[in-house]
Amino acid sequence: MIQVAPSILSADFGNLARDVKEICDSGCDLVHVDVMDGHFVPNLTIGPVVVSAVAKAATKPLDIHLMVENNTFFVELFAPLQPEYISFHIEEEKHPHRLIQKIRSLGIKPAVVLNPHTPPEAIEFLLKDLDMVLLMSVNPGFGGQSFIDTVIEKASRLNTMRNSINPNCLIEVDGGVSDKNIQALKDVGVDVVVAGSYVFKHESKKMAIESLQI
Repeated sequence: MIQVAPSILSADFGNLARDVKEICDSGCDLVHVDVMDGHFVPNLTIGPVVVSAVAKAATKPLDIHLMVENNTFFVELFAPLQPEYISFHIEEEKHPHRLIQKIRSLGIKPAVVLNPHTPPEAIEFLLKDLDMVLLMSVNPGFGGQSFIDTVIEKASRLNTMRNSINPNCLIEVDGGVSDKNIQALKDVGVDVVVAGSYVFKHESKKMAIESLQI
């Protein structure tokens, strides 16, 4: 069954604790937290004070996605919250293997993110050290964007690669995920999906989440 990680970027920030509790009670598997610094992406989101409040409200593990320039600084900033995963963009990190080791040494599962234009082969020599690879199916920075179809082929290539190098590494897809494309994602080996607008704008968060857990 595919795991579902609703992105709180689409939540009502005036009622954030309520929304986080609701998605957890509705059966989500992870709570996806998008951290943007206004430099790596043209948007600025949340820091450790807000994420700490999310962690207190959540009854499911956090999946923190860094879209930032200074990855090591932000890893150290969020590590005390003990998320399940911290993911960073390969396009920004000069020493990814060192950062992967650092994340793991903090008791957190390391994950790497690939932007839509970055091929899976870019992380071939990191794959054995990863717990998850996150494929962006939109350009990072904003919620509510349309799904980029080429991620299906990309996920298929990554699936073949991970099965031969590190079968335990999960594949996650983020951006424009809905009941319209979930079967295609499952067919190419995707294990986890991030869904923001689809879950939080649905008339029933529980129904939305269950429609993706196929």
